[in-house]
Formats: sequence, structure tokens, C-alpha cells
Amino acid sequence: SSLPSGVYFYKLQSGDYTETKKMLLIK
Repeated sequence: SSLPSGVYFYKLQSGDYTETKKMLLIK
């Protein structure tokens, strides 16, 4: 399944470390 263009939020988790980032996807 392909994602449409737009802004996506993804979360990185590693142990006690959690980071939420914003990703801009342009196709």
C-alpha cells in the first residue's frame, strides 16, 4: 500500500527514549 503525499508523524522508541518527529512526504 502506497501512502499519499502529506505530513506524517512517526514515533521513534528505544528503551526509555521516545521521540516524535514530523515527516513531510512529497510525491
